[in-house]
Amino acid sequence: MGNVKYVFVSGGVCSSLGKGIAASSIGTLLESRGYKIQMVKVDPYINIDAGTMSPFQHGEVYVTDDGAETDLDLGNYERFTTASISKRNSVTTGQVYQEVIERERRGDYLGKCVQVIPHITDEIKRRIMVFSKDADVDVVITEIGGTVGDIESVPFIEAARQFIFDVGRENVVFVHLTLIPELSAAGELKTKPTQHSVQRLMEYGILPDILLCRMNQPMPDDMRHKLSLFTNVPFDSIIPAISTKVSIYEIPLAYEKQGLTKALLKSLGFAYKEGKLDKWHNLSEVINNPKGETKIAVIGKYIKLQDSYKSIYEALHHAAFYNCAKIKLVKIDSETLTESNIEENLQDVDGILIPGGFGERGIDGKIAAAKYAREHKIPYFGICLGMQIMVIEYARNVLGWENANSKEFDPESPYPVVALLEEQQYIDAKGGTMRLGAYRGKIIPDTLLYKAYGSSELSERHRHRYEFNNCYREDFEKNGLKIACTTMDGQLVESVEWTNHPFGVGVQFHPEFKSNPFEAHPIFRDFAKAALEYKKV
Repeated sequence: MGNVKYVFVSGGVCSSLGKGIAASSIGTLLESRGYKIQMVKVDPYINIDAGTMSPFQHGEVYVTDDGAETDLDLGNYERFTTASISKRNSVTTGQVYQEVIERERRGDYLGKCVQVIPHITDEIKRRIMVFSKDADVDVVITEIGGTVGDIESVPFIEAARQFIFDVGRENVVFVHLTLIPELSAAGELKTKPTQHSVQRLMEYGILPDILLCRMNQPMPDDMRHKLSLFTNVPFDSIIPAISTKVSIYEIPLAYEKQGLTKALLKSLGFAYKEGKLDKWHNLSEVINNPKGETKIAVIGKYIKLQDSYKSIYEALHHAAFYNCAKIKLVKIDSETLTESNIEENLQDVDGILIPGGFGERGIDGKIAAAKYAREHKIPYFGICLGMQIMVIEYARNVLGWENANSKEFDPESPYPVVALLEEQQYIDAKGGTMRLGAYRGKIIPDTLLYKAYGSSELSERHRHRYEFNNCYREDFEKNGLKIACTTMDGQLVESVEWTNHPFGVGVQFHPEFKSNPFEAHPIFRDFAKAALEYKKV
Protein backbone atom coordinates (compact mmCIF):
# COMPACT_ATOMS: atom_id res chain seq x y z
CA MET A 1 0.00 0.00 0.00
CA GLY A 2 2.88 2.34 0.71
CA ASN A 3 2.71 5.31 3.08
CA VAL A 4 0.13 5.34 5.83
CA LYS A 5 -2.34 8.19 5.36
CA TYR A 6 -3.72 10.31 8.20
CA VAL A 7 -7.21 11.82 8.38
CA PHE A 8 -7.95 14.37 11.11
CA VAL A 9 -11.57 15.19 11.97
CA SER A 10 -12.12 18.46 13.84
CA GLY A 11 -15.25 20.34 14.83
CA GLY A 12 -16.18 24.00 14.79
CA VAL A 13 -18.88 26.47 15.87
CA CYS A 14 -20.25 24.32 18.72
CA SER A 15 -20.02 20.89 20.32
CA SER A 16 -22.30 17.86 19.84
CA LEU A 17 -22.38 18.15 16.03
CA GLY A 18 -21.57 14.48 15.56
CA LYS A 19 -17.80 14.31 15.05
CA GLY A 20 -17.76 10.76 16.40
CA ILE A 21 -20.37 9.54 13.93
CA ALA A 22 -18.67 11.48 11.12
CA ALA A 23 -15.28 9.91 11.93
CA SER A 24 -16.90 6.46 12.23
CA SER A 25 -18.68 6.96 8.89
CA ILE A 26 -15.39 7.90 7.25
CA GLY A 27 -14.00 4.64 8.57
CA THR A 28 -17.01 2.75 7.20
CA LEU A 29 -16.70 4.30 3.74
CA LEU A 30 -12.96 3.64 3.50
CA GLU A 31 -13.41 0.04 4.65
CA SER A 32 -16.11 -0.40 2.00
CA ARG A 33 -13.37 0.34 -0.56
CA GLY A 34 -11.08 -2.31 0.91
CA TYR A 35 -8.78 -0.05 2.93
CA LYS A 36 -7.61 -1.05 6.40
CA ILE A 37 -8.23 1.69 8.94
CA GLN A 38 -7.51 2.54 12.55
CA MET A 39 -9.38 5.02 14.73
CA VAL A 40 -8.02 7.36 17.41
CA LYS A 41 -9.85 9.74 19.75
CA VAL A 42 -7.79 12.56 21.22
CA ASP A 43 -9.56 14.32 24.08
CA PRO A 44 -8.48 17.67 25.51
CA TYR A 45 -9.55 16.99 29.11
CA ILE A 46 -6.83 16.63 31.76
CA ASN A 47 -8.34 13.47 33.24
CA ILE A 48 -6.20 10.41 32.52
CA ASP A 49 -9.33 8.65 31.22
CA ALA A 50 -13.13 8.85 31.39
CA GLY A 51 -13.40 6.44 34.33
CA THR A 52 -13.89 9.01 37.08
CA MET A 53 -16.22 11.33 35.15
CA SER A 54 -19.89 11.73 36.04
CA PRO A 55 -22.33 10.12 33.57
CA PHE A 56 -24.36 13.33 33.80
CA GLN A 57 -21.42 15.34 32.45
CA HIS A 58 -19.67 12.98 30.10
CA GLY A 59 -22.10 10.20 29.20
CA GLU A 60 -21.19 6.54 29.45
CA VAL A 61 -17.73 5.15 29.98
CA TYR A 62 -16.91 2.74 27.16
CA VAL A 63 -14.71 -0.19 28.22
CA THR A 64 -12.34 -2.00 25.86
CA ASP A 65 -11.19 -5.62 26.04
CA ASP A 66 -7.90 -4.57 27.61
CA GLY A 67 -9.65 -2.56 30.32
CA ALA A 68 -9.40 1.03 29.11
CA GLU A 69 -12.15 3.36 30.36
CA THR A 70 -12.72 5.57 27.36
CA ASP A 71 -14.95 8.12 25.67
CA LEU A 72 -18.22 6.79 24.23
CA ASP A 73 -17.08 7.64 20.68
CA LEU A 74 -14.81 4.60 20.78
CA GLY A 75 -17.99 2.55 21.02
CA ASN A 76 -19.13 4.09 17.74
CA TYR A 77 -15.78 3.16 16.19
CA GLU A 78 -16.31 -0.50 17.12
CA ARG A 79 -19.95 -0.51 16.01
CA PHE A 80 -19.27 1.12 12.62
CA THR A 81 -15.90 -0.39 11.66
CA THR A 82 -13.81 -3.53 12.08
CA ALA A 83 -10.96 -1.60 13.75
CA SER A 84 -9.62 -3.27 16.88
CA ILE A 85 -10.01 -0.77 19.72
CA SER A 86 -7.81 -0.79 22.82
CA LYS A 87 -6.09 1.55 25.29
CA ARG A 88 -3.87 2.99 22.60
CA ASN A 89 -6.91 4.27 20.63
CA SER A 90 -7.74 6.76 23.40
CA VAL A 91 -5.43 9.72 24.00
CA THR A 92 -6.08 12.43 26.59
CA THR A 93 -4.24 15.56 27.65
CA GLY A 94 -3.81 13.92 31.06
CA GLN A 95 -2.04 10.90 29.58
CA VAL A 96 0.21 13.06 27.41
CA TYR A 97 1.30 15.42 30.19
CA GLN A 98 1.74 12.55 32.65
CA GLU A 99 4.09 10.77 30.24
CA VAL A 100 6.11 13.92 29.47
CA ILE A 101 6.44 14.85 33.15
CA GLU A 102 7.54 11.30 34.08
CA ARG A 103 10.22 11.50 31.37
CA GLU A 104 11.36 14.87 32.67
CA ARG A 105 11.66 13.46 36.20
CA ARG A 106 13.77 10.57 34.88
CA GLY A 107 16.08 13.07 33.19
CA ASP A 108 15.22 11.90 29.67
CA TYR A 109 15.32 15.46 28.31
CA LEU A 110 18.90 16.02 29.53
CA GLY A 111 18.28 19.36 31.18
CA LYS A 112 16.24 20.91 28.38
CA CYS A 113 13.38 23.27 29.09
CA VAL A 114 10.30 21.07 28.58
CA GLN A 115 7.66 22.89 26.50
CA VAL A 116 4.36 22.37 24.70
CA ILE A 117 6.29 22.57 21.42
CA PRO A 118 8.04 20.25 20.77
CA HIS A 119 7.69 17.92 23.75
CA ILE A 120 3.91 17.78 24.25
CA THR A 121 3.16 17.81 20.52
CA ASP A 122 5.81 15.14 19.91
CA GLU A 123 4.13 12.86 22.45
CA ILE A 124 0.72 13.43 20.85
CA LYS A 125 2.16 12.58 17.44
CA ARG A 126 3.92 9.51 18.80
CA ARG A 127 0.62 8.14 20.13
CA ILE A 128 -1.06 8.64 16.76
CA MET A 129 1.87 7.42 14.66
CA VAL A 130 2.16 4.18 16.64
CA PHE A 131 -0.44 2.70 14.28
CA SER A 132 1.85 3.22 11.29
CA LYS A 133 3.86 0.27 12.63
CA ASP A 134 0.86 -2.02 12.10
CA ALA A 135 1.53 -3.85 8.84
CA ASP A 136 -2.08 -3.82 7.65
CA VAL A 137 -3.07 -0.19 8.33
CA ASP A 138 -3.66 2.09 5.33
CA VAL A 139 -5.38 5.05 6.99
CA VAL A 140 -5.37 6.33 10.58
CA ILE A 141 -8.47 8.43 11.36
CA THR A 142 -8.04 10.77 14.34
CA GLU A 143 -10.99 12.57 15.89
CA ILE A 144 -9.94 15.73 17.74
CA GLY A 145 -12.23 16.29 20.70
CA GLY A 146 -13.64 19.67 21.61
CA THR A 147 -14.23 22.65 19.32
CA VAL A 148 -11.66 24.59 17.30
CA GLY A 149 -10.95 27.74 19.27
CA ASP A 150 -11.03 26.00 22.66
CA ILE A 151 -7.76 26.67 24.46
CA GLU A 152 -7.55 23.02 25.56
CA SER A 153 -7.51 21.75 21.96
CA VAL A 154 -4.61 23.91 20.72
CA PRO A 155 -1.79 21.37 21.33
CA PHE A 156 -3.73 18.69 19.43
CA ILE A 157 -4.46 21.02 16.52
CA GLU A 158 -0.79 22.01 16.44
CA ALA A 159 0.27 18.35 16.49
CA ALA A 160 -2.06 17.66 13.56
CA ARG A 161 -0.50 20.59 11.66
CA GLN A 162 2.97 19.20 12.20
CA PHE A 163 1.98 15.97 10.43
CA ILE A 164 2.17 17.99 7.20
CA PHE A 165 5.95 18.22 7.65
CA ASP A 166 6.49 14.84 9.30
CA VAL A 167 4.76 12.64 6.70
CA GLY A 168 4.13 15.01 3.77
CA ARG A 169 1.06 17.08 2.85
CA GLU A 170 -0.03 14.40 0.36
CA ASN A 171 -0.44 11.95 3.25
CA VAL A 172 -2.62 14.15 5.47
CA VAL A 173 -6.30 15.05 5.07
CA PHE A 174 -8.14 17.53 7.28
CA VAL A 175 -11.93 17.15 7.62
CA HIS A 176 -13.75 19.93 9.45
CA LEU A 177 -17.33 19.54 10.71
CA THR A 178 -19.22 22.79 11.26
CA LEU A 179 -22.74 24.10 11.76
CA ILE A 180 -24.84 26.04 9.22
CA PRO A 181 -27.53 27.50 11.51
CA GLU A 182 -30.96 28.53 10.34
CA LEU A 183 -32.47 31.74 11.69
CA SER A 184 -36.08 30.84 12.35
CA ALA A 185 -37.36 34.41 12.08
CA ALA A 186 -35.95 34.91 8.58
CA GLY A 187 -35.86 31.25 7.51
CA GLU A 188 -32.30 31.76 6.30
CA LEU A 189 -29.27 29.50 6.44
CA LYS A 190 -26.18 31.36 7.65
CA THR A 191 -22.64 30.49 6.54
CA LYS A 192 -20.80 33.08 8.63
CA PRO A 193 -20.16 30.77 11.65
CA THR A 194 -18.57 28.21 9.31
CA GLN A 195 -16.47 30.89 7.62
CA HIS A 196 -15.20 32.07 11.01
CA SER A 197 -14.51 28.53 12.16
CA VAL A 198 -12.42 27.77 9.07
CA GLN A 199 -10.60 31.08 9.48
CA ARG A 200 -9.76 30.11 13.07
CA LEU A 201 -8.43 26.77 11.86
CA MET A 202 -6.34 28.58 9.22
CA GLU A 203 -4.86 30.76 11.96
CA TYR A 204 -3.44 27.54 13.40
CA GLY A 205 -1.91 26.72 10.01
CA ILE A 206 -4.49 24.22 8.79
CA LEU A 207 -6.58 24.57 5.64
CA PRO A 208 -9.31 21.89 5.66
CA ASP A 209 -9.55 19.62 2.63
CA ILE A 210 -13.18 18.71 3.27
CA LEU A 211 -16.00 20.60 4.98
CA LEU A 212 -18.91 18.69 6.49
CA CYS A 213 -21.74 21.16 7.06
CA ARG A 214 -24.36 20.18 9.60
CA MET A 215 -27.67 21.76 8.58
CA ASN A 216 -31.42 21.20 8.66
CA GLN A 217 -32.15 21.37 4.93
CA PRO A 218 -30.41 20.73 1.58
CA MET A 219 -27.56 23.07 0.66
CA PRO A 220 -28.12 25.20 -2.48
CA ASP A 221 -25.28 25.25 -5.01
CA ASP A 222 -24.85 29.00 -4.64
CA MET A 223 -24.18 28.47 -0.91
CA ARG A 224 -21.54 25.85 -1.69
CA HIS A 225 -19.90 28.27 -4.14
CA LYS A 226 -19.95 30.99 -1.49
CA LEU A 227 -18.39 28.72 1.12
CA SER A 228 -15.79 27.54 -1.36
CA LEU A 229 -14.87 31.16 -2.17
CA PHE A 230 -14.51 32.18 1.48
CA THR A 231 -12.84 29.02 2.82
CA ASN A 232 -10.63 27.86 -0.09
CA VAL A 233 -12.25 24.42 0.12
CA PRO A 234 -13.13 22.98 -3.35
CA PHE A 235 -16.82 23.02 -4.28
CA ASP A 236 -17.04 19.20 -4.49
CA SER A 237 -15.41 18.85 -1.07
CA ILE A 238 -18.13 20.83 0.72
CA ILE A 239 -20.49 18.11 1.91
CA PRO A 240 -23.94 18.77 3.43
CA ALA A 241 -24.55 16.78 6.59
CA ILE A 242 -28.31 17.17 6.73
CA SER A 243 -29.90 16.61 10.15
CA THR A 244 -32.68 14.04 9.94
CA LYS A 245 -34.41 11.59 12.22
CA VAL A 246 -32.93 8.57 10.47
CA SER A 247 -31.00 5.94 12.39
CA ILE A 248 -27.32 6.72 12.92
CA TYR A 249 -26.63 3.55 10.90
CA GLU A 250 -27.97 5.25 7.80
CA ILE A 251 -25.53 8.16 8.06
CA PRO A 252 -22.68 6.44 6.16
CA LEU A 253 -25.10 5.93 3.25
CA ALA A 254 -26.17 9.58 3.46
CA TYR A 255 -22.53 10.74 3.34
CA GLU A 256 -21.88 8.39 0.42
CA LYS A 257 -24.82 9.90 -1.46
CA GLN A 258 -23.60 13.45 -0.79
CA GLY A 259 -20.18 12.70 -2.29
CA LEU A 260 -18.01 12.36 0.82
CA THR A 261 -16.28 9.18 -0.37
CA LYS A 262 -15.22 10.73 -3.69
CA ALA A 263 -13.86 13.77 -1.88
CA LEU A 264 -12.01 11.57 0.62
CA LEU A 265 -10.41 9.31 -1.98
CA LYS A 266 -9.35 12.31 -4.07
CA SER A 267 -7.82 14.07 -1.07
CA LEU A 268 -6.05 10.87 -0.01
CA GLY A 269 -4.66 10.35 -3.50
CA PHE A 270 -6.52 7.04 -3.91
CA ALA A 271 -8.12 6.05 -7.21
CA TYR A 272 -11.90 6.05 -7.10
CA LYS A 273 -13.59 2.66 -6.96
CA GLU A 274 -17.10 1.52 -6.12
CA GLY A 275 -17.71 0.47 -2.56
CA LYS A 276 -19.28 -2.63 -1.08
CA LEU A 277 -22.09 -1.20 1.02
CA ASP A 278 -24.66 -3.98 0.53
CA LYS A 279 -24.83 -4.86 4.22
CA TRP A 280 -25.52 -1.21 5.06
CA HIS A 281 -28.29 -1.02 2.45
CA ASN A 282 -29.78 -4.25 3.80
CA LEU A 283 -29.63 -2.86 7.33
CA SER A 284 -31.38 0.32 6.18
CA GLU A 285 -34.15 -1.84 4.69
CA VAL A 286 -34.65 -3.63 8.01
CA ILE A 287 -34.63 -0.35 9.95
CA ASN A 288 -37.26 1.25 7.71
CA ASN A 289 -39.52 -1.79 7.33
CA PRO A 290 -39.86 -3.48 10.74
CA LYS A 291 -42.26 -6.41 11.00
CA GLY A 292 -43.05 -5.88 14.67
CA GLU A 293 -42.60 -3.53 17.60
CA THR A 294 -41.96 -4.00 21.29
CA LYS A 295 -41.77 -1.62 24.22
CA ILE A 296 -38.76 -1.90 26.54
CA ALA A 297 -38.42 0.02 29.79
CA VAL A 298 -34.86 1.06 30.66
CA ILE A 299 -34.83 1.94 34.35
CA GLY A 300 -31.73 3.86 35.38
CA LYS A 301 -30.44 6.66 37.54
CA TYR A 302 -28.75 8.67 34.77
CA ILE A 303 -31.73 8.69 32.39
CA LYS A 304 -31.80 12.48 31.96
CA LEU A 305 -28.69 12.42 29.76
CA GLN A 306 -29.17 10.51 26.50
CA ASP A 307 -25.53 9.42 26.28
CA SER A 308 -25.34 7.90 29.78
CA TYR A 309 -26.59 4.54 28.48
CA LYS A 310 -25.48 4.95 24.86
CA SER A 311 -24.25 1.38 24.33
CA ILE A 312 -27.32 -0.09 26.09
CA TYR A 313 -29.68 1.75 23.76
CA GLU A 314 -27.67 0.80 20.69
CA ALA A 315 -27.48 -2.88 21.69
CA LEU A 316 -31.28 -2.91 22.09
CA HIS A 317 -31.66 -1.48 18.60
CA HIS A 318 -29.24 -4.10 17.25
CA ALA A 319 -31.38 -6.79 18.86
CA ALA A 320 -34.45 -5.27 17.23
CA PHE A 321 -32.73 -5.30 13.83
CA TYR A 322 -31.92 -9.00 14.25
CA ASN A 323 -35.56 -9.73 15.07
CA CYS A 324 -36.79 -7.55 12.16
CA ALA A 325 -38.55 -5.36 14.66
CA LYS A 326 -38.55 -1.91 16.16
CA ILE A 327 -37.97 -1.15 19.82
CA LYS A 328 -39.71 1.72 21.55
CA LEU A 329 -37.60 2.74 24.52
CA VAL A 330 -39.39 3.86 27.67
CA LYS A 331 -36.79 5.66 29.78
CA ILE A 332 -37.66 5.77 33.47
CA ASP A 333 -35.75 7.50 36.26
CA SER A 334 -35.56 4.91 39.04
CA GLU A 335 -35.88 7.66 41.68
CA THR A 336 -39.48 8.21 40.53
CA LEU A 337 -40.51 4.56 41.04
CA THR A 338 -42.15 3.26 44.21
CA GLU A 339 -44.14 0.16 45.16
CA SER A 340 -47.31 2.26 44.90
CA ASN A 341 -46.77 3.56 41.33
CA ILE A 342 -44.86 0.65 39.83
CA GLU A 343 -47.85 -0.86 38.02
CA GLU A 344 -48.96 2.34 36.32
CA ASN A 345 -45.40 2.83 35.05
CA LEU A 346 -44.72 -0.73 33.88
CA GLN A 347 -48.05 -2.36 33.04
CA ASP A 348 -47.74 -1.57 29.31
CA VAL A 349 -44.11 -2.61 28.75
CA ASP A 350 -42.97 -5.88 27.18
CA GLY A 351 -39.54 -6.01 28.77
CA ILE A 352 -37.58 -4.38 31.59
CA LEU A 353 -33.85 -3.65 31.55
CA ILE A 354 -31.90 -2.34 34.52
CA PRO A 355 -28.37 -1.15 33.58
CA GLY A 356 -25.27 -0.56 35.68
CA GLY A 357 -24.59 2.32 38.03
CA PHE A 358 -22.99 3.34 41.29
CA GLY A 359 -24.33 4.56 44.64
CA GLU A 360 -27.59 4.02 46.52
CA ARG A 361 -29.68 6.76 44.89
CA GLY A 362 -32.70 5.26 43.09
CA ILE A 363 -32.04 1.70 44.29
CA ASP A 364 -35.49 1.15 45.87
CA GLY A 365 -37.19 1.95 42.55
CA LYS A 366 -35.01 -0.60 40.76
CA ILE A 367 -35.78 -3.27 43.36
CA ALA A 368 -39.50 -2.58 42.96
CA ALA A 369 -39.15 -2.94 39.18
CA ALA A 370 -37.28 -6.26 39.48
CA LYS A 371 -39.97 -7.60 41.80
CA TYR A 372 -42.72 -6.52 39.39
CA ALA A 373 -40.94 -8.21 36.46
CA ARG A 374 -40.40 -11.44 38.40
CA GLU A 375 -43.96 -11.69 39.72
CA HIS A 376 -45.64 -10.69 36.44
CA LYS A 377 -43.37 -12.86 34.25
CA ILE A 378 -42.19 -9.85 32.22
CA PRO A 379 -38.88 -10.43 30.40
CA TYR A 380 -36.14 -8.90 32.53
CA PHE A 381 -32.49 -8.20 31.79
CA GLY A 382 -30.18 -6.94 34.54
CA ILE A 383 -26.69 -5.70 33.70
CA CYS A 384 -24.00 -5.30 36.39
CA LEU A 385 -25.93 -3.39 39.08
CA GLY A 386 -29.07 -4.76 37.39
CA MET A 387 -27.97 -8.30 38.31
CA GLN A 388 -27.16 -7.25 41.86
CA ILE A 389 -30.66 -5.74 42.11
CA MET A 390 -32.06 -9.14 41.07
CA VAL A 391 -30.14 -10.80 43.89
CA ILE A 392 -31.18 -8.24 46.53
CA GLU A 393 -34.84 -8.42 45.50
CA TYR A 394 -34.81 -12.23 45.55
CA ALA A 395 -33.21 -12.30 48.98
CA ARG A 396 -35.84 -9.96 50.43
CA ASN A 397 -38.98 -11.27 48.79
CA VAL A 398 -38.33 -14.98 48.16
CA LEU A 399 -35.85 -15.93 50.89
CA GLY A 400 -37.56 -13.52 53.32
CA TRP A 401 -34.34 -11.84 54.42
CA GLU A 402 -35.43 -8.44 55.64
CA ASN A 403 -32.96 -5.64 54.90
CA ALA A 404 -30.84 -7.82 52.61
CA ASN A 405 -28.68 -5.46 50.59
CA SER A 406 -25.37 -4.72 48.95
CA LYS A 407 -22.54 -3.54 51.17
CA GLU A 408 -22.23 -0.64 48.76
CA PHE A 409 -25.61 0.67 49.89
CA ASP A 410 -25.78 -0.62 53.48
CA PRO A 411 -22.48 -1.68 55.09
CA GLU A 412 -24.40 -2.83 58.18
CA SER A 413 -26.90 -5.07 56.35
CA PRO A 414 -27.58 -8.35 58.20
CA TYR A 415 -27.59 -10.09 54.80
CA PRO A 416 -24.90 -8.51 52.57
CA VAL A 417 -25.78 -10.60 49.50
CA VAL A 418 -23.57 -8.37 47.34
CA ALA A 419 -20.13 -7.54 48.71
CA LEU A 420 -16.85 -5.89 47.74
CA LEU A 421 -14.37 -7.96 45.78
CA GLU A 422 -11.61 -9.21 48.09
CA GLU A 423 -8.90 -7.46 46.07
CA GLN A 424 -10.87 -4.18 46.33
CA GLN A 425 -10.94 -4.11 50.14
CA TYR A 426 -8.03 -1.70 50.69
CA ILE A 427 -8.10 0.33 47.48
CA ASP A 428 -8.74 4.04 48.00
CA ALA A 429 -7.92 5.42 44.54
CA LYS A 430 -10.87 5.66 42.14
CA GLY A 431 -9.27 5.80 38.69
CA GLY A 432 -8.68 2.52 36.85
CA THR A 433 -8.96 0.38 40.01
CA MET A 434 -12.12 -1.65 39.33
CA ARG A 435 -12.35 -5.08 37.75
CA LEU A 436 -11.94 -3.88 34.18
CA GLY A 437 -11.82 -5.40 30.71
CA ALA A 438 -12.50 -8.83 29.23
CA TYR A 439 -12.64 -11.97 31.36
CA ARG A 440 -13.56 -15.49 30.34
CA GLY A 441 -16.50 -17.22 31.96
CA LYS A 442 -17.86 -20.76 32.22
CA ILE A 443 -21.51 -21.09 31.19
CA ILE A 444 -23.66 -23.64 33.01
CA PRO A 445 -25.62 -26.01 30.71
CA ASP A 446 -29.42 -25.90 30.62
CA THR A 447 -29.61 -22.14 31.13
CA LEU A 448 -30.91 -19.29 29.01
CA LEU A 449 -27.33 -18.06 28.80
CA TYR A 450 -26.14 -21.37 27.38
CA LYS A 451 -28.96 -21.29 24.84
CA ALA A 452 -28.06 -17.72 23.84
CA TYR A 453 -24.33 -18.30 23.33
CA GLY A 454 -24.53 -21.88 22.09
CA SER A 455 -21.27 -22.41 23.93
CA SER A 456 -19.90 -23.42 27.32
CA GLU A 457 -17.63 -20.35 27.48
CA LEU A 458 -17.84 -16.60 27.01
CA SER A 459 -15.55 -13.58 27.10
CA GLU A 460 -17.13 -10.33 28.25
CA ARG A 461 -16.05 -6.92 29.51
CA HIS A 462 -16.37 -5.91 33.15
CA ARG A 463 -16.47 -2.66 35.10
CA HIS A 464 -17.37 -3.09 38.76
CA ARG A 465 -16.14 -3.45 42.35
CA TYR A 466 -18.89 -5.51 43.95
CA GLU A 467 -19.84 -9.17 43.42
CA PHE A 468 -22.45 -11.74 44.36
CA ASN A 469 -21.56 -12.85 47.91
CA ASN A 470 -20.59 -16.53 47.77
CA CYS A 471 -21.48 -16.95 51.45
CA TYR A 472 -25.13 -17.11 50.37
CA ARG A 473 -24.72 -19.06 47.13
CA GLU A 474 -26.15 -22.32 48.45
CA ASP A 475 -29.18 -20.57 49.99
CA PHE A 476 -30.07 -18.93 46.67
CA GLU A 477 -29.67 -22.10 44.63
CA LYS A 478 -31.79 -24.12 47.05
CA ASN A 479 -34.54 -21.55 46.69
CA GLY A 480 -34.65 -21.43 42.89
CA LEU A 481 -32.19 -18.75 41.79
CA LYS A 482 -30.10 -20.43 39.12
CA ILE A 483 -26.40 -19.73 38.71
CA ALA A 484 -25.91 -19.46 34.93
CA CYS A 485 -22.22 -18.52 34.64
CA THR A 486 -19.12 -18.35 36.81
CA THR A 487 -15.49 -17.37 36.36
CA MET A 488 -13.42 -20.17 34.82
CA ASP A 489 -12.31 -21.31 38.28
CA GLY A 490 -15.89 -21.33 39.52
CA GLN A 491 -15.14 -18.85 42.29
CA LEU A 492 -17.20 -15.82 41.22
CA VAL A 493 -20.81 -15.75 40.02
CA GLU A 494 -21.10 -13.98 36.66
CA SER A 495 -24.79 -14.55 35.91
CA VAL A 496 -28.04 -15.57 37.60
CA GLU A 497 -31.47 -16.52 36.23
CA TRP A 498 -34.99 -16.80 37.59
CA THR A 499 -36.52 -20.25 37.22
CA ASN A 500 -40.10 -20.67 35.93
CA HIS A 501 -39.84 -17.37 34.11
CA PRO A 502 -39.82 -16.64 30.35
CA PHE A 503 -36.66 -14.52 30.55
CA GLY A 504 -35.12 -13.39 33.80
CA VAL A 505 -31.38 -12.94 33.28
CA GLY A 506 -28.81 -10.95 35.21
CA VAL A 507 -25.15 -10.63 34.25
CA GLN A 508 -22.28 -9.04 36.16
CA PHE A 509 -20.50 -8.05 32.94
CA HIS A 510 -21.40 -5.49 30.26
CA PRO A 511 -22.50 -7.28 27.07
CA GLU A 512 -23.61 -4.01 25.46
CA PHE A 513 -19.97 -3.22 24.65
CA LYS A 514 -19.70 -6.20 22.27
CA SER A 515 -22.82 -5.63 20.20
CA ASN A 516 -22.95 -4.14 16.69
CA PRO A 517 -25.71 -3.55 14.13
CA PHE A 518 -24.71 -6.60 12.06
CA GLU A 519 -24.15 -8.96 14.97
CA ALA A 520 -26.56 -8.33 17.83
CA HIS A 521 -25.26 -9.55 21.17
CA PRO A 522 -26.83 -12.96 21.89
CA ILE A 523 -28.34 -11.98 25.27
CA PHE A 524 -29.83 -8.75 23.91
CA ARG A 525 -31.04 -10.70 20.85
CA ASP A 526 -32.89 -13.26 23.00
CA PHE A 527 -34.18 -10.60 25.40
CA ALA A 528 -35.76 -8.71 22.48
CA LYS A 529 -37.22 -11.96 21.15
CA ALA A 530 -38.73 -12.74 24.57
CA ALA A 531 -40.21 -9.22 24.75
CA LEU A 532 -41.77 -9.64 21.29
CA GLU A 533 -43.27 -12.96 22.35
CA TYR A 534 -44.54 -11.46 25.62
CA LYS A 535 -46.29 -8.73 23.61
CA LYS A 536 -48.30 -11.40 21.80
CA VAL A 537 -49.55 -13.03 25.02
